[in-house]
Amino acid sequence: MEQLETKRLILRRFAEADAADLYEYASDPRVGPAAGWPPHKSLEESLEIIRTVFQAPHIYALVDKASGKVIGSAGFVDRHKTLLPGPDDEIGYALSPDYWGRGLMPEAVEELLRYGFEELGLQTQWCGHYDFNDKSRRVVEKCGFRYRFTDRAWVELMGEERTELHYALTKEEWQAR
Repeated sequence: MEQLETKRLILRRFAEADAADLYEYASDPRVGPAAGWPPHKSLEESLEIIRTVFQAPHIYALVDKASGKVIGSAGFVDRHKTLLPGPDDEIGYALSPDYWGRGLMPEAVEELLRYGFEELGLQTQWCGHYDFNDKSRRVVEKCGFRYRFTDRAWVELMGEERTELHYALTKEEWQAR
């Protein structure tokens, strides 16, 4: 099991012991709906997400080095389940509002880009956001992704259709930055 590290973060696999930290930020209505999922309603729901969704390969708990607390999640989402073109994975993420505005998510995404290109051999990495999610848009822009297209998609967990903006970064573009 790989563990990734940045100046301020450790990216590691989720453990069941992380359920309380996950619930703390995932129950906040500012977090999940912007990413396409409803706020967690219980500690048990957060534990179940750790046992299922977060067991997928390359999904990481974002651990604040200073406190040891899990403050978010980030990783590669299987794009083969989506309508997006291309063979490679999409980066997805969520962060506790207590840590917004500190540049932590761009720091984590930069490490995922490095890992994806250098260690996983990806040729293109995708990232996207809903049209109203300006915080996610800023992460995408800071990390050098290039806009590719916009579409409308049904967001099953939210029970609604949304406009999505999709961005990609090729290995060549990443190396040229």
